[in-house]
Amino acid sequence: MAGKKPYVHEMDTEPTGFFRTLVRHGLQLTRGDTQILQVNVGLLCNQTCGHCHLNAGPGKTEVMTRQTADQIADWAGRVPFETIDITGGAPEMNPDIVYLVETFAALAPKLIFRSNLSALNSGGREHLMDLLKGLEATIVASLASINASQADAQRGDGVFRASIAALKKLNTLGYGQPGTGLELNLVSNPTGAFMAADQTQTEKRFRQMLERKWGISFNHLFSFSNAPLGRFRRWLERSGNLSAYLKKLADGFNPCALDGVMCRTLVSVSWDGYLYDCDFNLARGLPLGRNWVHVTDMTGRPARGNPIATADHCYTCTAGTGFT
Repeated sequence: MAGKKPYVHEMDTEPTGFFRTLVRHGLQLTRGDTQILQVNVGLLCNQTCGHCHLNAGPGKTEVMTRQTADQIADWAGRVPFETIDITGGAPEMNPDIVYLVETFAALAPKLIFRSNLSALNSGGREHLMDLLKGLEATIVASLASINASQADAQRGDGVFRASIAALKKLNTLGYGQPGTGLELNLVSNPTGAFMAADQTQTEKRFRQMLERKWGISFNHLFSFSNAPLGRFRRWLERSGNLSAYLKKLADGFNPCALDGVMCRTLVSVSWDGYLYDCDFNLARGLPLGRNWVHVTDMTGRPARGNPIATADHCYTCTAGTGFT
């Protein structure tokens, strides 16, 4: 059993505005059936994206070890999940990523691998693409914009070009192509203090432009607003946009979106083995149900009906059509 971490956070005051909003609508945010295990394998990344809620970057040392991966595998092997979702940072940057992918792929019928594309297409990682193909993993790839200057402004010079090259390679392997069963999904985030654009229209525009200019195809696109956490929150503060952005999120609260938020069916485990209701709560230092629980303490899944820890960043997932 792992030792308890100290739980101190300067923003952790309850009741938050989000909590009061739930009460005002007569709502509670509790767990349904936990079907997805999201594994954050570390904050190491080849980019320092302006919208990153985790402050991931090249200098980070928070990286999952094989020992922690084996502890997670021991739990997930006893408590089956429908989906294992590997995320980061850039998961590709973990030096044990092949071991981690092979270990987690054996634990659930579906494997999701989240990539920023540029990391997948650098450092001689072609073998990782082949491994993911062989495992029929779903790849969820970040592509902030189909405008090169906008994408590079958010993610770094040359990132857009590297991302396009990676998408072409994935298409060549069969990803995003009809009849292959190899699913390639894109995620688009606004490049400023804006709400996400309409997902249907954004997907249509991306599909048309990527096909026309580069011959690239994909399965689905998800358009999400940025969570006011980490590096993005600091940018909002420096630029004087924090209050206005938080108000936009709060004003966009949609009670109908609550049923579909990811934290109701997902549990997140960090590189050091501690559990959270979602990756945003991981970024906030807000542990599972507000209690520090290590994966070695778990005997089953988080119970249906358990309360989910919330704070004002939760407005991100309940604004408009939601964040699933």
